[in-house]
Amino acid sequence: MVDRHLSDAATVERRIDAPPEAVWAVLADGWSYATWVVGTSRIRQVDRDWPHVGSRLHHSVGLWPLLLNDHTEVLSETPGRELELKARAWPAGQARVRIVLEPDGPEATHAVIEELVERGIGASVPMAAQQPMIIPRNRETLRRLALLAEGKHANRTRNGGGDAFTPGADEPTPSG
Repeated sequence: MVDRHLSDAATVERRIDAPPEAVWAVLADGWSYATWVVGTSRIRQVDRDWPHVGSRLHHSVGLWPLLLNDHTEVLSETPGRELELKARAWPAGQARVRIVLEPDGPEATHAVIEELVERGIGASVPMAAQQPMIIPRNRETLRRLALLAEGKHANRTRNGGGDAFTPGADEPTPSG
């Protein structure tokens, strides 16, 4: 096996128009991963203590009916700032993924995702050939993460901190 380090990882960056805590809220919701992680088809189970070190989310990757069931495990976390994962889709491979969130002004986040394939069939592919496959996928992954975080943040801001839509004073309220 080739010795690889995250410094060799495929790296993608994006500005997200929501503060880091709003982006972290999406990362901390393990059930949302199939919504924003490209290639994840469904989430089957999420450990209660997600995203703490050692916790797992159990997912399927691929297109139905050709699905691989596996899991992603948290290797390290700095709440609100950084999450490092071991993402598995065995036998295709195993990757180490690090997501870093840095404030970019009062209402925005500079998000970085680094991915390094470490084991399995994918690890036999040279780094120069992996990056053209990983980088576009992770650009879309960060785009989806941004859409969720920005949308949820806009709802919270508009509704004074709540997630649910609250009708305004000029809007009719359903009678019950």
